Amino acid sequence: MLKNYKDLTMAFVRAGVLGYGGGMACLPLIKREVTDKYQWVDEEEFSDIVAISNTLPGPINTKMAGYVGYRVAGVIGATIAVCATILPSAILLILLLGTLSLYREHPVVAGMLQAIVPVVGVMLGLMAWQFASAAAKDMKWIGVLIQIAIVAFLVVFLGLHPAIMVAGIIVIAFLMPSKKQKSKGGGDQ
Repeated sequence: MLKNYKDLTMAFVRAGVLGYGGGMACLPLIKREVTDKYQWVDEEEFSDIVAISNTLPGPINTKMAGYVGYRVAGVIGATIAVCATILPSAILLILLLGTLSLYREHPVVAGMLQAIVPVVGVMLGLMAWQFASAAAKDMKWIGVLIQIAIVAFLVVFLGLHPAIMVAGIIVIAFLMPSKKQKSKGGGDQ
């Protein structure tokens, strides 16, 4: 059990310390730790956790850490994972902001801050591509593209709030039978 505590601490410290740009920017790092390195959850479950975490209030990092920590090592694991997410980042943020405020006019510091934005964009784009590829395994690409077009139309042209879209998608997901139900014959009722 101590190994799980240590692994949880290291996984979420790395994701929290190395992630820059908010919770969504840290998701690729969290995904790497929990699905690729430690294999605590698979890609499908990770996608589900992200979807549910996005609908709940508060920072996504702490919700992801709490869920994964609880899944791996119960309440103590959740506490360790959340603390490992919050504390190092808070300490580093205080130190970094103090230093950046002293040197914010320096051209090197200004250039570094501008270079971070495209890197975070590429990381989010890659993760979106991985999610779309995973979705396309279960259905044809045309289905994925049609869904994207419908959502874009409803949000951009009809002005439907994205939170309503997320709520609708969650309701549809709960109403649709899962793969396990279909394989047991529950999908044809």
